[in-house]
Amino acid sequence: MSKSLCKITLALTLALTAFAAATPAGAQAIPDLRGTWKGDSESVVLGGGNIHHTPAAQASEPEFRSLSFTFTVDKQDGRRFSGTFASPRSSSKAVAVIARSGAIYLVDAEGYTHGTLIAPNQMELCYLKQSPDARVASCALLTKQP
Repeated sequence: MSKSLCKITLALTLALTAFAAATPAGAQAIPDLRGTWKGDSESVVLGGGNIHHTPAAQASEPEFRSLSFTFTVDKQDGRRFSGTFASPRSSSKAVAVIARSGAIYLVDAEGYTHGTLIAPNQMELCYLKQSPDARVASCALLTKQP
């Protein structure tokens, strides 16, 4: 192999290595999230619950519950998005970001939710609440509606 061909091969190898290092493993294009997302939660509630999971009386033992949720995303700019998160009992404005790893971080009036963008039309959102009178652990698989 000639010296000039070796230099070209080395330069190409270095360029490809630099490109691969600049693109995190698992990085994905951010899909258009605007629209209506629906799904049911799988929740465990102890005590007073929250605005979505309010028991008739304060539960002294953990209760397993499911609720239907709708997340309407009305604004998006790249990895940043916002909308309204709602159940049959309540709704609140939410703001969120997608990390470069694909993790979703969402905050609304109730607290913080962590999630994952599973596919361009599916996300899983998991919420935790801990207070002196309530504990809630809940995950919902939401699917974008056509």
